[in-house]
Formats: sequence, structure tokens, C-alpha cells
Amino acid sequence: MNLELPIIDADSPSTTVTSAEPAGAPAPRGTFAMVSLGCPKNLVDSERMLGLLREDGWRLVGDPEGSDLVVVNTCAFIDASRKESYGAIEEMLALKRAGATRGVIVAGCLAERQKEKLLDELPGVDSVIGVFSRDEIAKAAERLIGGLGEQRSLFRPAPSRPLSDDHRLRVTPRHMAYLKISEGCDRTCTFCAIPKMRGKHATKPIEAVVAEARALAADGVRELVIVAQDTTYYGLDLYGEIRLVELLDELERVEGIEWIRLMYLYPMYFDDRLIAKIAGSTKVIPYLDLPLQHASDPVLKRMQRRVARGPTEELLGKLRDRIPGLVLRTTFITGFPGETREQFEELKAFVERWRFERLGVFPYSLEPDTPAAKLDGHLAEEEKLARRDELMALQQGIAHDHAKAQLGRVRDVIIDRRHEEAGLAEGGFRGRVWIGRTHADAPDIDCLAFVTEQEDERIRPGDILPVEIVAASGYDVAGVPA
Repeated sequence: MNLELPIIDADSPSTTVTSAEPAGAPAPRGTFAMVSLGCPKNLVDSERMLGLLREDGWRLVGDPEGSDLVVVNTCAFIDASRKESYGAIEEMLALKRAGATRGVIVAGCLAERQKEKLLDELPGVDSVIGVFSRDEIAKAAERLIGGLGEQRSLFRPAPSRPLSDDHRLRVTPRHMAYLKISEGCDRTCTFCAIPKMRGKHATKPIEAVVAEARALAADGVRELVIVAQDTTYYGLDLYGEIRLVELLDELERVEGIEWIRLMYLYPMYFDDRLIAKIAGSTKVIPYLDLPLQHASDPVLKRMQRRVARGPTEELLGKLRDRIPGLVLRTTFITGFPGETREQFEELKAFVERWRFERLGVFPYSLEPDTPAAKLDGHLAEEEKLARRDELMALQQGIAHDHAKAQLGRVRDVIIDRRHEEAGLAEGGFRGRVWIGRTHADAPDIDCLAFVTEQEDERIRPGDILPVEIVAASGYDVAGVPA
């Protein structure tokens, strides 16, 4: 096994947490490494566990080999995610068998989904911790090092309110942070196992979210990326009504925050108030991640999405008409059980019509414990993949056209890091080059903007600069400070 694992580097985390350090230095306990897999919501959980372990006296190291223990925070969203998680665990267990680490703790969604069965499948694992037991990571580490093997699993029921995300040791760049505003999901999409792993939707109170945002801003964060399983559902379970607009009102008042990026917005509950809020905001950037999954009504009905193509197109029209400079990201599933060629062509025509600036495609993944697994009309894997490639080929041209359309325009760019090379190979630039993102690009999943520093300038990570776009290469753009 030789995976490219997303191991958290000991040199990369922010040197501060999102709340005050406890008084007194804890006694040193040992070293640990962490492998963090999955979505940004899972990364927030990883950062919380990092912070709790550090507060308990553990020292983070970048290389699992030679560490006292390794924590693998897993993903189990689709089959490919589960395979990646199993592969990461097996690689860490190989280190343990070789005497290169003393123990392996498995946390996150795969642990929650498999529970004690994971210990039977991988007997070398020392401890499994469910999603809602992440705050007990320090206890699990202490038991492991102390040789106390009588309790190897920790699972708690989903709480009525989300767990606190304070005391995080952030691993994102200092100027950007994910802010989780709720946990779980009340949707009943037939293809999705997330409610089984993450529980029902639970809103984090507005005052708790704002307090966390203020602490992040005090730590140097300028871009907040709002994440949840279902962002537009925010508040309904706690307040009896959708309160996302009210939350955004409060977040806009947080000093130091310049960009607020919204992710995982379900089409339902996306009303005119929310559209007006985004259109009129100076901080909520015109970038919306709106996972639609399909465009054919029969497929949407089998997915149990509870939205139809007509209302979706009405919403997209409003968004395009009312929000200046809007960039839309979405995701689709190809090869869902029963999807005919005609329905797939309908999806292609939908993409061609609405020309989403950012788009991802997943071939349908059969999840054994979901209703979709029992549907008829399952397609061959080769056909699902072929349709994915066909849709992505269409989208590639749309995304490239969008990049070319930026030529000559001035766009604000947030600077993330220095480019490792002297110049941008295809753009013909030489000299000091920085890597950033326009408002059209979410961290890690979208495109890049390469910025060439002029002789009399001092660019730093976290700067938000007006940049004239002078070159486009595929999905990415390049420019110079305006």
C-alpha cells in the first residue's frame, strides 16, 4: 500500500486555537500524527481533536513513522471514500506491525458507520471513536499508551445541539477557516448515508457561531467558509424558522472578516430574502455552492430530492438576474439507478443552458444501507463512468470559457501562498509568483489565480488584492496587481 495520504504537517497548523489556552502547561505525554480524510466538515472535527490532544500534552509530528500513536479521521461518504479510508488505516497498521508507531486510533464517519465491526475487520486497530465521541480523543490516547485495552470503542448518540468547535488547532492557512454552523441532515435522499453517520440536523445557536467567528477573526482569519450538511436549513430545528439571513447579518458585523463564502446550499428554503441578502452584502461573496444532483424529474423523484426541475430553474434564473458577478458551483450524479440515456441527455442540456462556472460530477456509488440500493435499473460501472466523463468534457469547455472571459478584468484575489517555482510555466511569467483565489474559487476544490509581484510591492499571504487578469491557462488565471 502506497497512498498519498493527507497527513497533517506539524509545521502547518496555526499556532493559536479559537479560544483561550488553559492555564498551566500540561505534562508531556508523547507524540502523535494525524491523517485527515474527507470533507471540510470532517476537517473541523480533525482540528478539534488536534486541539484537545495538544491541550492534554500531546505533541503533533508530521511523520507517522516514529510517533507514539496515529489518529486516522475517516470518511465513508461513498465507496471510493471508504476504500481510501481503509487504505489509510491499513498503511498505519503496517507501521505499527513494523514497530514504527505504538498504536492506531480510527475516528470519524467510517468508525461511526461500521462501529465495532471495524475492530473485527481490522483487529490491529487499538480504538475506534464515533463522530459524536470525538471530544474523548484524549481519553482514548491515554488508554492506548497506558495499555488499557478493556474499552476499545467510544460511541455516543447524536446530541440535540452540535458539539462545540472551540479549542481547534487549525491546519488551514491562517487567513482562512471553515466555520461549521450545524451538524447532521434531515434530508431523505435515497443515495445518501450521511444521516446514518451524522444524525439529524442540529443547528448551532447564532451566538455560538458568532463567538467562534470573532475568535477566528482575532486569530487572523479574513475568509470564513460556511459549511454544514444543509446550510439553507439553518435554524429550522432550533428556532422554528430558517435563520440563515439573521446569522449572516451577525457575521457581517465581525471585524476582520472580509469574505464570507457559502457552501452546501440546498435549493429548498432558498428564498427571496436570502437572495437579497447575498446581492446586497459587502462581505458575503457572490459564490454559491448549490448541489443539484440531477435535472431530470423522474431521476430527482427516485433520488427523493423533493425538488423538481421547474422550480430549480426558476431559482437559478433569480440568482443569475439578482446577484451581480455570481459564480455557481454544483454537483451531479451520473448513472443513478434507472437513469436512461434520454434523461442523461436532459442533464447535459441543462448544464449547457445554465453554464455553471464550477461543477463536479460523481458516478453513482451503491451504498448498501440506503434506499437507492434496492431500486431497479442499476447501470454497469463502465456506463456510469462513461457518462461522468462525457459530462465533465462538456463542463471543461464551459469552465475554460469562463477563465478566458476574465482576461482584461480586475478581480479581487486572496493570496494563499508563494508559488514554489520562479514563474508560471504556461503563462510566461518570471519572478516572484504567488498563488491565490478569486471569489469564484473555494479552497482546495476550485481553481487558482497566479499573481506576479511587482518590484515595489510586498505581497503576503492573506492579502486581498485587486488583480488585472492577463492570462488564462485551462481552468486557472494569472495576473498582476492592478
